[in-house]
Amino acid sequence: MLKGQEITVLGGGIGGLAAAAALAMRGAKVTVLEQAPAIREVGAGLQISPNGVAVLDAMGLGATARARSVASKAVVLKDGVSGRDVIRLDFEKLKPGREFLMFHRADLIDILAEAARAQGVTIETGAKVTRVDVGQNSTLVEIEGQPTREAHFVVGAEGLHSLMYRALNVPRDPVFTGQVAWRALVPAEGDEAAEATIWMGPGRHMVSYPLRGGQILNIVAVQERSGWVAEGWNHDDDPANLRKAFAMYAPEARALLERVETVNLWGLFRHPVAEQWHKGNSVILGDAAHPTLPFMAQGAVMALEDAWVLAECLSVSGIEEGPALYQARRRHRVINVVEAANRNASNYHYASPALKFVGHNALRLAGRFASARVLGRFDWVYEHDVTRA
Repeated sequence: MLKGQEITVLGGGIGGLAAAAALAMRGAKVTVLEQAPAIREVGAGLQISPNGVAVLDAMGLGATARARSVASKAVVLKDGVSGRDVIRLDFEKLKPGREFLMFHRADLIDILAEAARAQGVTIETGAKVTRVDVGQNSTLVEIEGQPTREAHFVVGAEGLHSLMYRALNVPRDPVFTGQVAWRALVPAEGDEAAEATIWMGPGRHMVSYPLRGGQILNIVAVQERSGWVAEGWNHDDDPANLRKAFAMYAPEARALLERVETVNLWGLFRHPVAEQWHKGNSVILGDAAHPTLPFMAQGAVMALEDAWVLAECLSVSGIEEGPALYQARRRHRVINVVEAANRNASNYHYASPALKFVGHNALRLAGRFASARVLGRFDWVYEHDVTRA
């Protein structure tokens, strides 16, 4: 039902490009409008869990994705102060083909852009959308320096500050979590283990994992603080501030932070999931519909799931009835994932020595006697496959 349908996608990020490729695979004629002057290398690392890998496989991108990422063998939780291991969760015990892949964001963007272009998608860069006017049968799209366009069907995938979100919903203020996060990339030194390490500490934690064949390491460090920091990951900060925040950490962790030369800082905010995901011939997906805290590594993955489900719903039910089906299939799951990430926000931050003792020893016992149960706690997230639902 999509053959020849003209669809405009706002935003050339992970969700937008995945949606464009998935829609074009089903016969749509897709144009992506991206405000940046080029689809270029931005951002840092991200993890794509098995539910996201399932989408990449269904799109025929699995082999390329695996070749351009690092397959995580485990996640290791450490006491950040002492450096002692608390629990190791071995991903090699997962079902075959259900990997956690660690990407540089730019590499995943490249894979999706190449796939979209291979399906005939037109990607227009330097196209900054300044206003959208959503009607019942079309949407007017104003682009800086260009004539206004009348788009037959529009997908809003412009991220956190989506114009399409504001066209469909009454904006609601986000809530500051009381946490900020630094993000940095550093060169690897020697053979890096293909695993993610979480260093847990009082009021803070740090995550590190390798990218690009182990050539570089991605670092995300989170600290509780009362100060208000604006959203967005592109706020420059002094690496000395990062090192000071983790000065009580073990030598191995501090040595990793000593290699940081440039770092970005951003505030972490909770956002409500959008009430309305569609109106007329328009929809939103990804962060435009449901910004997600990074504590379940599901932001990019939920965008991939959205893209696949949207394309399926429009293909099966058409552009008139498909958007409502898409929202019905996605919203409840996304709410649950967002809430799980919210609950996970401070799980690594035992401030009380007594709570730390109890919590860490409980994890050690679980790792020794019930690691499969720990791994299975989030099967409802990671084992879900929207391509077979």
